[in-house]
Parts: sequence; structure tokens; C-alpha cells
Amino acid sequence: MASVDYQSQSSEQDKVHHQTKLELAVLETSLSPANPVAVKKLLQKCDVHVIPPLFLIYLLAFLDRTNIGNARIQGLEASLHMKGNDFNIALCIFFLPYILLEVPSNIIIKRVAPSTWLSGIVILWGIATVGQGVVKSYGGLVACRFLIGMFEAGLGPGCIYLISMYYERYQLQWRLTLFSTGSVIAGGIGGLLAYALSHMADLGGYEGWRWIFIIEGLATVVVGVISKFWIVEWPETAKFLSDEERALLTKLLSDDSGQAQMNKLDKRAARRIFFDWKIYCGTLMYMGVITTGYSTSFFIPTILKQMGYTAAMSQILTVPIFACATVVAVGVAFATDRLRHRFLFVILGVFVSAVGYAIMLNMKSVHVGVRYLACYLIVTGCYIAQPVTLVWLSNQMGGHYKRSMAVAIQIGLGNCGGIVASNVFLSNQAPTYKTGFATCISFLIVLGGGSAIAMFLGLKAENRKRDHGGRNYRFTEEAADLDNMGDDHPDFKFTL
Repeated sequence: MASVDYQSQSSEQDKVHHQTKLELAVLETSLSPANPVAVKKLLQKCDVHVIPPLFLIYLLAFLDRTNIGNARIQGLEASLHMKGNDFNIALCIFFLPYILLEVPSNIIIKRVAPSTWLSGIVILWGIATVGQGVVKSYGGLVACRFLIGMFEAGLGPGCIYLISMYYERYQLQWRLTLFSTGSVIAGGIGGLLAYALSHMADLGGYEGWRWIFIIEGLATVVVGVISKFWIVEWPETAKFLSDEERALLTKLLSDDSGQAQMNKLDKRAARRIFFDWKIYCGTLMYMGVITTGYSTSFFIPTILKQMGYTAAMSQILTVPIFACATVVAVGVAFATDRLRHRFLFVILGVFVSAVGYAIMLNMKSVHVGVRYLACYLIVTGCYIAQPVTLVWLSNQMGGHYKRSMAVAIQIGLGNCGGIVASNVFLSNQAPTYKTGFATCISFLIVLGGGSAIAMFLGLKAENRKRDHGGRNYRFTEEAADLDNMGDDHPDFKFTL
């Protein structure tokens, strides 16, 4: 134990020494935060190196997580003799390890090279995805789903944490939305891939649905190996940055966060993290929206087939739905960063999806074309709001440890919405799925919209209090904590 403490202490001293060298370097370098050309060049360099590999592995994660919905309409259930709610259970089992392991994973990635940790879990869930294609029983399918959930748990929060370490608060939405569109695009190309791969039926004695898992899983394993050499490390050790660029990035991020630091995880820091109302409000907001995200990914192919389309046409018709959502999500990301505002964009997404759900709840009264339009509204509204909920909470978190823990808690607990989505679209209610649509719109409005309003009002009140000196007592009463206070620092202002 003494040896571990000594190593930890030595590591912290090395970090402090390295940070001091960076601060001295930024004083000596010709690259200055006041030089817009240097800043723009640095930002573009980060965009080229940080985002692409994380986008690709997130796309593959969502593809491997949700391709079971495509496999379902290609004969999965009949082949494995599934009945009743067996499919819902197979979906649900994924989320048990996924939720429980998000926070531990973000503690690990803080201490391990991101390229090693992230590439390792990509390879492991790719192998488990291939396993789904060769199972002989329903029990084998459930076991593979559990393993995929376990290995994917560290990806979302780890990637978001890594990205947030390279960008200022009002540069983050655009980049995180580009990253998260991997999940939207996966929904679109998943249908095309499933359509193509299903034509491999009987090759090697495997049904078409098995090839969906096998080919997509193998692709994930290959990308996982490559990503070890592609994913960037933390800014302090990233090889693509020169010393001058590293020093400039450190200065920019320091100026952006001000005095709101949390680089030491002690009891007082832990208390500030786990008793922060903003984290739980952001988690409920994300849960309300992600319920729709998972329901569309898992069940859109089934819903389209229930409208009377063939299995092949149902796969193809998912593509333009997710393509539309991608374009709109990217446009919204640009607008919300440019306007430096988050709240109204969450509300916009909630409203658009709610209109789609209202149509689906009355589907017997409308033409099939209007129902198809409703799918566009539901998916597009979800992906307007979902990336903004993630960035909005991250913007409120001051300090490395607090941001890391907040992201993990939000995604971990928020993904309980996936458990809900997995169990409310009941086979015996097809094609109306009253319980599914009613539950999703309720979560969306009450948790998604309601928590967004609560977050906005709470942050506005807190900013007003700080503007009037209402938190200045912390300069004296909590002076010993000022350098590790995170966003509780009196000078920190929250993003609305």
C-alpha cells in the first residue's frame, strides 16, 4: 500500500512539474492566445486528430449495439425459437453492465493511455458481436449481449471526456455533435448493411441475420486494432502537438475555465461531485431524451415493417430518416455554439419529437405516409436534443475530475432510459405500440423537457447570485479549497 501511495504521489508531482513547464513554455512561445491565426491552426489540427477515430468507433459501437433490431426482421427470433418478450429481454440485458461500469471506466481512463483503453474495449465487444452470429440458442444470444454491454460501457463517457479535454466550452458542442452523429449515421447505414448482408443467407450454412453480426463484428475488431495507433492521448502527452502548440492549448483551456479547477480527488472534491444537483438534473434530462434514441434504433425497422413494408424495404426506408436527423443535428450544433446557448435547443428537440409521437399515438387516423413522416420527426427531434444535453452538463463542470465523473454519471444512469425503451414496445401490441409511444413521449416531455426547464432556471438563479457576490464568502470561509473547488468557485459562470 505504501508503494502504491508513493507511486501516486510521484505521478502527481510529475504532472505538476509538467504543467509548470507548459506554463513557462506559453510565456516563451510565439504562439499566443491573442493570435487568431495560431489559435485557428491549432483548433483545426485538433479537429483532424481527435474527432475522426472517436467518431468511427462510436459509429461501430452503436451499429453493434442496435443491429439486433435489423437482425430481428431477418428471422432472428424464429431461428433461435424466441417467443413472447424474449427479444425485449435480450435488449434489456445489455444495459445492466453498461450502466454499472460507466463510472469505474472513467476512473480507469484517467490513469491509463486513452488509446490503450479505448482500442482494447473496441476489440473485445467486436469479438462478442461476432459471437452473436454463431450462437445456437437464445441463452447464447443473451450472454453475448451482456458482454457487449460490459465492454461498450467505457466508450461513450471516455470519448466525451477525452474530447472535452481539447476544446473550450463554446467550441465543444460542434465537436461532440460530430462525434455523436456516429450513432445517427449508424442507424442509417445499419439498414443498408443489413439489407446487403441478408443476401449472404445460406453462405457457409449461416442464415442472413447471422452474417449481419459476423461481418459487422469483424469490422469492429479490425478498426479496434488500428485505433490503438490512431486515437490521441491526453493533451499533455499527445504526439501530434508540438511543445509550443501544447503550451498554447493549455493556456486557452486555462483561460476558459478560469479558477474552476478540480485536479485532486479527495473527500471534499467527492462531496462536491456527488451532491451537485446539476449532475442529477442533467442525468434525468438525458434519460428522457435517450429513451427515444434507443426506441428508434431498436424498433424503427419493426415499426416500418408493421406499416406493411417488406423486410428489405423496411431496412432501406430507415436510411433517409437517419440521414435527415444527421444534417439537422450538425446544423443545430453549429447554431448552439455560435449563439452560446443550450436550453432552447433542447426544448426544440423535445417539441419536434413530441409532435411525431402524437401522430403515432393516433396512427389509425392517419395515412401510412404521415406515419412515416412521424418517424422523421421523432428521430430528428431526438438528435437535436440528445447531443446538447451532454454538452450542456459538461459545460457546467469545472475541473478534470468533476467533468470526468459527471459525464460518466450522466451517461451511466441516463442509460436507464435504454432499459425502459427495451421493454415498452410489446409484440402483442403491434402495430400500434400504445405503451411504447405513450411511455416515450412521457419520458421526453416530463424528464427531458421538465429537467431542461429546471436546469435553466437553476443556472440562471445561480449566475445572478454570483453576479451580486452571493458566493464570495467562499473566498474566505473555504479558502483552502479554492484551487480544487471546480465550478463551485465564485468566479465560475454557468452556460445557459
